[in-house]
Amino acid sequence: MSNAEKPHDSNTSQAVVLSESAAGLRLYDTATHEVSAFTSIKPGKVGMYVCGATVQSSPHIGHIRAAVAFDVVRRWLMRLGYDVTFIRNVTDIDDKILNKAADAGQQWWARAYHYEREFTQAYDVLGVLPPTYEPRATGHIGDMVALIERILKRGHGYVVRDEHGKLTGNVYFDVPSWPQYGELTHQKQTVNADEDAAIADQMGPNVDNAGNDKYNPVDAADASPDKHDPRDFALWKAAKETDPATATWDTPFGKGRPGWHLECSTMSHRYLEGMFDIHGGGLDLRFPHHENEMAQTKAAGYDSAARWMHSAWVTAKGEKMSKSLGNGLSVPAVLASNSAWVVRYALGSVHYRSMLEWSDQALDEARAAFDRISGFIERAAAVVGEQPSSDAIAAIAADQLPADFVTAMNDDINVSGAIAAIFTAIRNGNTLLAQADADRETVRTALIQVRAMLDTLGLDPEASPWNQADSSNETAEAEHQVLDTLIRQQLDARAQARKDKDYAKADAIRDSLQDSGIAITDGPEGSTWSISR
Repeated sequence: MSNAEKPHDSNTSQAVVLSESAAGLRLYDTATHEVSAFTSIKPGKVGMYVCGATVQSSPHIGHIRAAVAFDVVRRWLMRLGYDVTFIRNVTDIDDKILNKAADAGQQWWARAYHYEREFTQAYDVLGVLPPTYEPRATGHIGDMVALIERILKRGHGYVVRDEHGKLTGNVYFDVPSWPQYGELTHQKQTVNADEDAAIADQMGPNVDNAGNDKYNPVDAADASPDKHDPRDFALWKAAKETDPATATWDTPFGKGRPGWHLECSTMSHRYLEGMFDIHGGGLDLRFPHHENEMAQTKAAGYDSAARWMHSAWVTAKGEKMSKSLGNGLSVPAVLASNSAWVVRYALGSVHYRSMLEWSDQALDEARAAFDRISGFIERAAAVVGEQPSSDAIAAIAADQLPADFVTAMNDDINVSGAIAAIFTAIRNGNTLLAQADADRETVRTALIQVRAMLDTLGLDPEASPWNQADSSNETAEAEHQVLDTLIRQQLDARAQARKDKDYAKADAIRDSLQDSGIAITDGPEGSTWSISR
């Protein structure tokens, strides 16, 4: 059963030639707690699935940190020569979306779409490459029903009926029927976890600390007394009386909507069948979401991810950043006082498995890095006589980059080491530029290498979306025209107030504009404006 045509394999169009450096790539696997050599399932091709947003409200920095982290992983795989199919899902229906939409007097689907657009804009502004496919949960209901039926036929789930034998709409995964349950988070194993995993377990949630905690409140369906075992989890959830009719679907097991974990198993199989190399997501998804996802996928007879990778949290004063704790920093608020490049650098300059403490110091360091980087790129381009094209930068393979950068990136995407290699190259480049007889081609090579390394991290100042010479100029111009229209209306009102000798109103308009960062200059031909900060 399917309500979406399966896409053609985007990785069959041409032969892939890997860099020699690809043989040295080693990545961490959450399931083994080890860094090990990476070998793709299909030679030269990589399938990645990264859990996307539950589009209930505006994105915050904690959300985007995971997106940036896996964008860097993806970019390095591409630089090594891999053809990457990258899937990022959208959870566009769940209890939070329905409840918040009802509280706000909205249609749930309208709210979901609004915030999906906000997330997309945040990804784009911060230079996160668009996914190969970005499927929505609601677009794959038929596939999810088919997956549940498969799990039931294989004896790993059960349908709940009421006392009259009538279908309730609830379907659960039978955890005791699957002895391998817990293999991702090691609830039945005695291996010693490494330091990062130990910290993750302490900060919750995990199989030993499950429950209605502040990071991962229990789904009401998963707390139902209808479950045969406390560990069982919902595959399909019965419709509630408060659910809108548009938020439920008729199925062979009753009217309802999908359980949260089901969508990822469904869509990863649909879009990455036979090449599910990497499953990524934030650390808070490790349990129960990814543990349950792995179990139901394998119980259905499908291959789960060959490797699981999790990015750590953004913290504020040691506390995980989330809206539920009241310390979430929205992306628009952060971008209001910081450039997108600076925010991207601050989010991406710490190893993806390390907790990132969000602070003014981190942003100050990012600004200083931008000054050093952009200064070198501008001076080098002046010597070369031009800025190398984006195509020239994209053509640089990993084997053509400095060895210390390659070594760092191949070491489980060690971005701290990679950034150190970039600044070493910049320091050497500045020494070269200081020579009166600096060879133009040598400078060009240094410039291209620096920009290619930065591009691998999504930080090349001359690339989209940072380069103001690209098509974003059109957007910037359109935004300027809208702003000019709005300010002109205020200036016209001020001029009329002055003409009417209502100086208090005229001064109030001027003060309001100045408080917003708009400087007003009065002249014989009228008033003009400019941004003062």
